[in-house]
Amino acid sequence: MWCSVLPLLVNLSPAVLFLLQLPGCTATREGTWEDYKYGNQGSELQDKKHFCSWKCLLFTLQWPAGFCQSLNKETLCRIPQNINNWTIHGLWPLRVKSCCDCWPVFHSDVQELEAELTEHWPSLLKVKSSFHFWREEWEKHGVCAACVEGMNSPLRFFQICLKLRGRFDIYKLLEDAAITPSCERPYKNILPVFVQVAEVQQVLAPHLGDKHELQCVTDDKDREVWFQVKIPLSRNLTLGCQHHSDANGDPASGSGPGWNPSSGHPCPSQVPFYYFPIDHEEPRRPCS
Repeated sequence: MWCSVLPLLVNLSPAVLFLLQLPGCTATREGTWEDYKYGNQGSELQDKKHFCSWKCLLFTLQWPAGFCQSLNKETLCRIPQNINNWTIHGLWPLRVKSCCDCWPVFHSDVQELEAELTEHWPSLLKVKSSFHFWREEWEKHGVCAACVEGMNSPLRFFQICLKLRGRFDIYKLLEDAAITPSCERPYKNILPVFVQVAEVQQVLAPHLGDKHELQCVTDDKDREVWFQVKIPLSRNLTLGCQHHSDANGDPASGSGPGWNPSSGHPCPSQVPFYYFPIDHEEPRRPCS
C-alpha cells in the first residue's frame, strides 16, 4: 500500500515527502505528524513504545590513532590531514532492538553542517566516505533517537552531536592535565611511565561524569591502546544515566569493513595503556 499525501503536507521538505511515498507507509490527518515525530513508523505507531522505550544514550568519541589499531587490515585506515583531535563515532540509544528503516538521509539534509561534520565526524576508513559514515549512523541509531523532540530529523540529530562534541573537548581536558599523546610519555618529567585508567578518569570525571568508560584495543604487540570514550547521557542529554550493556552488544559492532567487534574492551584498570600520537602518513604505525 502506498502512502497518501494529504493537502496539509504540501509544505513538507522533499525528503519527508519522499519518505511518505515509501511502500507500506500510511498518512492520516491524525497520524502524519506523530509518524514524523516518532521516526515515521507509519501505520504501526504502536511500535513507537518499543523503540522509544530507551532511557539512556552513549555519546562516543574516538581517538584516530587508537581507532586505526582496531582494524584488522593495516591498509584500511586513513586520518585526513586536518584531523588532529578526538572525533565523533556516534550517539547511540541503548537497549533498542530495531527502529524504523524507512527514513533515509540525503546529502541535502546535512549540507549546511558538512564543514563541521567533516572536521569533527570524518570517516577514518579508506573504503567509506564521510557521508556514508553519517548515513549509517543515522539509519542505525539516529532514527532510534528521533522520538526525542530535539533530535527528530537528520539535521537536528547531527546538530546535537556536534554540540556534544563541543561540550566534551577531551584533548584539551587532558592537555591541561599534562596528558598528551606519546609513544613513551614521560610523566611530569619524573619517571617514564604510561597513562593509567585511574589517572585519566580523575581528569575526565568532573566533565564526563563518573560513569564514562575508556575503551582500549590490544595492538599487534599486545599493548593496550586507548581508542574510544563512551559517555552515558539521559534522554535530556544530562550526564550519568544509569545503563546496562545493550542486549545486542556494543552498538558499534560490525560498523565497517575490517572492524573487529571483539577487539574493543574497557581499558584494564591495573595495566598502563598507550595514548598514541596521530601520524597522518603512517596511521597504523605511529610509533614505528
